[in-house]
Amino acid sequence: MHVIGLTGGIASGKSTVTRFFRDRGVPVIDADVLGHRTYEPGTDTFQAVAERFGDDVIGPDGTIDRKVLGAKVFGKPDELKKLTDIVWPGIRKLASRELGEFETAGNAVAVLEAAVLFEANWEDLCDEIWVVVVDPEIAVQRLATRNGLDADAARARINSQLSNAERIARSNVVIENNSTLEALDGAILGAWNQLQQRLQAAARR
Repeated sequence: MHVIGLTGGIASGKSTVTRFFRDRGVPVIDADVLGHRTYEPGTDTFQAVAERFGDDVIGPDGTIDRKVLGAKVFGKPDELKKLTDIVWPGIRKLASRELGEFETAGNAVAVLEAAVLFEANWEDLCDEIWVVVVDPEIAVQRLATRNGLDADAARARINSQLSNAERIARSNVVIENNSTLEALDGAILGAWNQLQQRLQAAARR
């Protein structure tokens, strides 16, 4: 099975790309969804987070209160690293399990979508990396419109991430999303068709 790692910054258009794959029956793993699952009571991650950050991160319903936890790590790089050192391995474990299930089911291609693909060092789970990039100022406008943030707050969130250049340097396929939805759809389709050609050529070898 051929695994595509899909990444990109906030407001880059990753959700449009994942929708393209799903429309073609390609299974997609959303790392954000797996992240929520790692916080479920009874998991190793749940226990480790409670032990590291205190029982007050457990809400009245017995689940991790993400707002309380977020307040403990927001703007504190050392504390955030302690959290990701717990959560990212938990997500990786779930992703590896799902990829195995997809392969057993006979899927030829699967996608692992993760904004933090590089930061978490998950490249080894993938056969190739696709990155969606957008000009930072266009991302600011989209983020301000979508999330209701002012430009400075939107820019701060974007600047806290890896740069486009860093992501491009570590990717195999680059999809630019600086104009219309139609142009993005065309870029995705072009990359998909090229992938099909590569897989067919590999199968003939």
